Amino acid sequence: MSVSIDTKPAARLAPASGGQPLAAALIWLVLLFVPFWLPMLGGYTDLATRALIYAIAATGLNLLLGYTGGLSFGHAAYFGLGAYGTGLCLIHVAPSLPLAILAGTVLGGVAGILVGPMVMKRKGIYFAMITIAFGQMFYFLAVRWNALTGGEDGLTGFSRVPLHIGGEAFKLGPERFYYLVLVLFAVVMLAVWQILRSPMGHSFVAVRENTTRLRFLGVAVDRQIWVVFAISTFIVALAGSLNALLTGFASPDNLGWQLSGSFVVICVLGGMRSFWGPFLGAVIFIVAQDYLSSVTQNWMSFIGLIFVLAVLFFPQGLLGFIKGRARS
Repeated sequence: MSVSIDTKPAARLAPASGGQPLAAALIWLVLLFVPFWLPMLGGYTDLATRALIYAIAATGLNLLLGYTGGLSFGHAAYFGLGAYGTGLCLIHVAPSLPLAILAGTVLGGVAGILVGPMVMKRKGIYFAMITIAFGQMFYFLAVRWNALTGGEDGLTGFSRVPLHIGGEAFKLGPERFYYLVLVLFAVVMLAVWQILRSPMGHSFVAVRENTTRLRFLGVAVDRQIWVVFAISTFIVALAGSLNALLTGFASPDNLGWQLSGSFVVICVLGGMRSFWGPFLGAVIFIVAQDYLSSVTQNWMSFIGLIFVLAVLFFPQGLLGFIKGRARS
């Protein structure tokens, strides 16, 4: 006997994925012209690129954290694997930018697929702890495998190579690399939007809301968690790959739990259950980090204070607060 699932209740539980069309169009318009207006405000293009990269990573984590309810403090491991995969590909395989990005994304995503079955049956604090454990395992692997990864000094010796399109080679300076990252950010956002509108995306939200009911209906809940975990790690690994190309460096710190905590802060700050929440959180986090680190060595304390204030006064994130005020 087959059991059909009514996805309409889950659909009502899921937040609007794309937001208001006018607001979304305005966001894309602002992003499109960032290299032109940001320097007028005293910023620089690489800052915007880093914000987009962190927004990609936080969007990947938000699929798991915000929509499925799985708190992971180990997602930086896949970010770091993406960075190392890209660097190693450029050094040892071929000086090809698309191949390097693909290699980093696949390395981090495959690691997520392999780890998924070992974390999908855990719940709550046990889920968070086992993700930290696997993250630290990858961290110490990067530190100890000195011959391949450079150990504690990190992986160097690679840089952005020209992008070959139609027989033409395009050198990727700060502006062109920003637009490459923007295109990939748009692809990720479109993919996530499609996932959240699909029955699979509705089932992710249903996992968060009522696991018992799903099991009663015959849904393989653990498999759903595995799927969303794997998708999430592929997206985060893509962000790590782009970060390696931005900095020309892959460090064991890219795999550490501190960076995982930063991704969680970004999601909570912007709004975990909002489509644009991770993007807003990433912009605030990166801008605050850049400014505060230039005026004080204790900038992390101020970031922590911002996070505490956000949790106390904006429990649904800044975007959730803005939407609530707009409705009232």
